[in-house]
Amino acid sequence: MLPLELRGETAQVRERAADMLERVGLGARLNHYPRTLSGGEQQRVALARAFVTRPDILFADEPTGSLDTSTGEAVIALMFELNRDAGSTLVLVTHDRSVAARCSRILTIEAGRVASDEWMAAEV
Repeated sequence: MLPLELRGETAQVRERAADMLERVGLGARLNHYPRTLSGGEQQRVALARAFVTRPDILFADEPTGSLDTSTGEAVIALMFELNRDAGSTLVLVTHDRSVAARCSRILTIEAGRVASDEWMAAEV
């Protein structure tokens, strides 16, 4: 609810937040404190918080860096799904080439300089 409230929104804030938690598979954990959630659940809450405002641009810096492989893959799939539905521009920083391969444009940075700039085929 906090991102919506910080934007000054008051209408149906609780319902919108609950709907987004349901969307990321955490509707049943609505009344749990963060310390009682797993790392993957906390990442899904972060995605819900990021997308509930339907941002024009979303920056994600190593969103799966602290997750195990299977949880990380699930979080990435969810992030791309939410991004597609929101119609946002997603700027993603990652060292994981398989995650980068899902993006429409890849900028590779080496020693502080752009080493390559590739446009990829759109994901279907």
